[in-house]
Amino acid sequence: MLYWWSKFVLLGPLMRMFCRPEVRGAENVPERGGAILASNHLAVADSFFLPLMLPRRVTFLAKREYFTEPGIRGWFKKQFFTGVGQVPVDRSGGSAARAAMDTAVRLLGERKLLGIYPEGTRSPDGRLYKGKTGVARMALEAGVPVIPVAMVGTDKVNPIGSKMWRPRKVKIVIGEPMDFSRYEGMAGDRFIERSMTDEIMYNLMELSGQTYVDLYAASVKEKALAAQPTPTQPPAGPPPARPQQGSGWSDAHVPDSRAS
Repeated sequence: MLYWWSKFVLLGPLMRMFCRPEVRGAENVPERGGAILASNHLAVADSFFLPLMLPRRVTFLAKREYFTEPGIRGWFKKQFFTGVGQVPVDRSGGSAARAAMDTAVRLLGERKLLGIYPEGTRSPDGRLYKGKTGVARMALEAGVPVIPVAMVGTDKVNPIGSKMWRPRKVKIVIGEPMDFSRYEGMAGDRFIERSMTDEIMYNLMELSGQTYVDLYAASVKEKALAAQPTPTQPPAGPPPARPQQGSGWSDAHVPDSRAS
């Protein structure tokens, strides 16, 4: 009940009014039965627009901390994340990946529609990064199809670091279900799982039009963070020269089934 209230009464009308979201390929989402929606990940807003535009409820795995904060603020956060279809997962400790996997397989076994971001984190620069193989393990263990989903424009609505959303056009492109039944019984084979994941990411690249980078987004973020100067360490080298007139400047949730 809370999910539908958030979708149709609270968030839905505002998001439709300001961002005019449209969806292509909604017919590729089955009306019933378990399935994985494997999406690229440009912004936090992805987890709001995708459920909004589909008639079926979409469930995402979320950090348990979103549901356990004390006080009035914690209560509102718990109600909010529950209302948008998120399920808490304990991601602390060495068994975090297995706990997330077990929760995902259980939800799929209950014939639910599970939203997954194979990249594991938001893209730091709008490009598509290497997928973690947990999505393949989930599909094999649960015996469900994987449906590729491309989010377009959500990074303009909700840029990294922004506190307020901006009115921009959002498009969702849903590809045809990917059937991996040919690999039945092969969960745990790292070569099979990598092959499946790469096939999923290729489909996402085709649907989204993003440039693919054969690196994990999390690793790219870590390197960028490590390269930043500390408060006591001035940047190396002279400051950049100011550009001359007329010149311009041109222009980053799912567990891995193994350590890649």
